[in-house]
Amino acid sequence: MRVPVLAHSRAELIDLLAARRAVGERVALVPTMGALHEGHASLMRVARERVGSGPVVVSIFVNPMQFAAGEDLDRYPRTLEADLKLCEREGVDIVFAPSVDEVYPGGEPLVSVEPGRLATVLEGKTRPGHFRGVLTVVVKLFGLVRPDVAVFGQKDYQQLALIRRMVTDLCLGVDVVGAATQREPDGLALSSRNQFLDGEQRQQAVALSRTLRAAQEVSEYGTEVALDAARAELRQAEGVDLDYLVITATDLTELPAEVPAGTEARILIAARVGTTRLIDNLPITLGTSPEARVTEARKGAS
Repeated sequence: MRVPVLAHSRAELIDLLAARRAVGERVALVPTMGALHEGHASLMRVARERVGSGPVVVSIFVNPMQFAAGEDLDRYPRTLEADLKLCEREGVDIVFAPSVDEVYPGGEPLVSVEPGRLATVLEGKTRPGHFRGVLTVVVKLFGLVRPDVAVFGQKDYQQLALIRRMVTDLCLGVDVVGAATQREPDGLALSSRNQFLDGEQRQQAVALSRTLRAAQEVSEYGTEVALDAARAELRQAEGVDLDYLVITATDLTELPAEVPAGTEARILIAARVGTTRLIDNLPITLGTSPEARVTEARKGAS
């Protein structure tokens, strides 16, 4: 295990990376808000695979720009000492843990990233302004670290989709990797917010992943059948206050009215359990609806 070097300032970070970059090493970045868990550890391992002996940088920063008034900014867990131990275990080279003033000198920036239409749906509809804050801090981290590779989890799928779109549209030249969601044995997606759940709520929260699996199991029969199965599973759940449950294209755009068999899509869910808002998603492969199959059979017989 190597002990990561802790940098609190931009200058420290730039100095630490300069020598490594001078000899041609590839750099990987894993942006986090801390309260690290095994899901984050899996991102670090993916980062290491991508850059070999090159430096892996983990940023730990609770970004105020992505929290609206009344959200859980103040109670978001801050566990730097434990985070550093996990980073050491995973062989991270540099941990960048700046203050708010270091990231946003002089307060909120006058220039920020406008995330566009994709940020107005799903999480963006419930949390207006959230993705403006996310993309602004990510592009600042990209500017400071100048990574070749950046690794994000698929659990925050809309965030991943928007970051990929930003990298493409703004020609940032970063390879954005979406790593698979890590789960508890019962299927609950790992999340820093899980620690806000009491014992009963923890059991109730498993309904999110069960709902997604129910849709996956019948997805060969089409979008509506999959959604009906998911809704039926959710109706059996207690203590789950649904925000949304949708199936979209992999880029989060709407699916066409007629979906060809074998279409790759995404099913996404958001809900509150107690006072804690949880999100989850899974890939899904859609077939054609029973009605469409009958129509196709009739066409073939005529």
